[in-house]
Amino acid sequence: MNKPVITLFLVYIISVFTIQAQSVSDKPEFNVLVLEENGGHHLEYTKRAKLWLDSLASAEHFAIKYIHNTDLITEQFLDQFQLIIQLDFPPYTWTDAQKSAFEKYIDKGKGGWLGFHHATLLGEFDGYSMWQWFSDFMGSIRFKNYIADFAQAEVNIEKKKHPVMQGVPASFTIKKEEWYTYDKSPRKQVTVLASVDENSYEPDTEIKMGDHPVIWTNESKAARNLYIFMGHSPILFENQAYTTLFKNAIFWAAGK
Repeated sequence: MNKPVITLFLVYIISVFTIQAQSVSDKPEFNVLVLEENGGHHLEYTKRAKLWLDSLASAEHFAIKYIHNTDLITEQFLDQFQLIIQLDFPPYTWTDAQKSAFEKYIDKGKGGWLGFHHATLLGEFDGYSMWQWFSDFMGSIRFKNYIADFAQAEVNIEKKKHPVMQGVPASFTIKKEEWYTYDKSPRKQVTVLASVDENSYEPDTEIKMGDHPVIWTNESKAARNLYIFMGHSPILFENQAYTTLFKNAIFWAAGK
């Protein structure tokens, strides 16, 4: 074999291994489904969240598929994903078949779940009845009221050693939020990781619960799951405590 042939052969071998290495490195570490609203007054939060998520996914090598309704949800569809992020999307408008697929995903631990804000809009809304399984999942609660004019408040961490709280300060300020209240605290049915100090509301309001959890997980479910109430204003992504919590939650819930 003469030198030109040997050179071409070596170039071919190198190119094959380079392509294979690139294909391995391009493969995402895990796949995330993001269920997001594409309208309403929470849209600015959603837009900012997607920018942040896309940047994180690029840096950390995971893939995201965004959907803005539940039309595609089946058991087979959800099996593609190691994590579902319910980003400001309520637990109504779902068909019975879609509910069943989601319930099996959580109950059988097929992947993780991370929910924000509207995931606890539990009750009768827009002509839809309450999804009882989801209410039980969230601690057997029902939405009661909210601070429509918004308030600043302090969030206090209760489980500082939980993985999602690594690097998160023991207390941090949320500058603008609606602060839902429920018919009761979910604490008896879930593990509370953080609560809001209602005495810190600025401006003060009579819309209070007493015991007011805002971050919790339901450890009775096979899936790793976390609900984070705060998810209304895009300025949350200027808050390092919030973005650290969000990032930690993604990798914890995805089992990474």
